[in-house]
Amino acid sequence: MPINLTINGRQVQAREGQSVLDVAWANGISIPTLCHHPDLKPVGACRLCVVEVEKMRGLIASCTLPASEGMVVHTDTPKVIEERKFILEMLLSDHPNDCMTCESDGNCELQSHVYEYQVPWKKSKGKTHTYPIGADPNPMIFTDFNKCILCTRCVRACAEVQGRNVWGVANRGFNDKIVAGADVSMLEAGCEQCGACAAYCPTGALTDKPSRGKGRDYQMRKVTTTCTYCGVGCQFDLNMRNGKVVKVTSNPKAVVNGMALCVKGRYGYDFINHKDRLTKPLIKKDGKLVESTWDEAYDLIAQKLSGVKGDSFAMLASAKATNEENYVFQKFTRAVMGTNNVDHCARL
Repeated sequence: MPINLTINGRQVQAREGQSVLDVAWANGISIPTLCHHPDLKPVGACRLCVVEVEKMRGLIASCTLPASEGMVVHTDTPKVIEERKFILEMLLSDHPNDCMTCESDGNCELQSHVYEYQVPWKKSKGKTHTYPIGADPNPMIFTDFNKCILCTRCVRACAEVQGRNVWGVANRGFNDKIVAGADVSMLEAGCEQCGACAAYCPTGALTDKPSRGKGRDYQMRKVTTTCTYCGVGCQFDLNMRNGKVVKVTSNPKAVVNGMALCVKGRYGYDFINHKDRLTKPLIKKDGKLVESTWDEAYDLIAQKLSGVKGDSFAMLASAKATNEENYVFQKFTRAVMGTNNVDHCARL
């Protein structure tokens, strides 16, 4: 049975178990968030998504509020807007004022909300954090926890998406901080360097080391493609600048993997522009490899293969290829080469 409720004067319907935030987003009603992400379990940590609900006391985090029959919700009353501005002011009071040089400038959710609500950046008169910048020695993730807003998206992404539980929260109160393992390095804590934590981070607290200084998000041209490292078929966005791939970012619309990527998929793109990469086929002539055309190379391959038809030929398929490519491999072996000598590396 659908649940009927009203949001900002609009009659909308919800499914059992949906939160008010989910219903609002599904109906094109904007509610800001920082700690929430559709892939992760809601925790109501940042409180930026607060709404006013008739017959309920105070303001309530919409990400953890289940939709109920007859509920009347207001998302943009003066009281709600004042509360959101206050929350953003508190976050800015202990946040470095270096947006101009921040790696996440233009792709920072905190920055976007501060702009939307026109929150002034007042000089802090209280205590601020001074964590060492880039202190973790891992090769892929750059850490600057002075920019951390304790949304715990990195913690939940590592646990719920990647299943590694590397990140956690240590201490209490003002001394709260995100730590790897028992406050050790990321690699010591069992990090696989998948980069999920950086992908889900809404600020510049966690960013990708290999792409630092190579361009802003708005300077990139994004091309969606499929990973070449295995046959799973994960998709992601190649971030192009000046004709070169400088970064890989998750594509939440990817059917197979969503935001999830392994270390190879996210960071193993340097071969694309590598100076040693072969871009033309090579044929051995007079004992030396020389460049040739594709037509010449294909003709040579066909000539060589025609002399080994039958059981003198065998084909070993690869798990790095797609199912469709492996099907073509075995079909070629049976139908063209005339043999059933087919095997696969995953079976050996």
